[in-house]
Amino acid sequence: MPMARLCLIAGALLGGLSVAVGAFGAHGLRATLDATGQSANWETAARYCMYHGAALVSVGLLGLSRPRISAPLAAAAWCFLFGTLIFSGCLATLALTGFKPLGAVVPVGGVMLIAGWLLMAVAGSRLNAAGG
Repeated sequence: MPMARLCLIAGALLGGLSVAVGAFGAHGLRATLDATGQSANWETAARYCMYHGAALVSVGLLGLSRPRISAPLAAAAWCFLFGTLIFSGCLATLALTGFKPLGAVVPVGGVMLIAGWLLMAVAGSRLNAAGG
């Protein structure tokens, strides 16, 4: 599957998941999350899922205008995808289960997300006016 298509699909799925998870937390889990003090963690997981779903869609759209996605941009996409799964996934699971060791894994996802943005900046710095 071409990288641009994969980014568009994965980004759209993360965006939809973010909306569903956010709504579920606000309505179906509100009492539980409030009682355990985990509302902020749940909301952060949903918000970062949306941000990085949008970032993946952006990478995909950029890729549609090019014959090949550059290596830094492709690496950024993978960092966004796996960083989101680790960061938001572990944070949401922590909010639901209270399993504290997951709190130590969340920063791994965060570092991947930061790396994704830095790689996107590198990719942007390599673009030229001719579109290469």
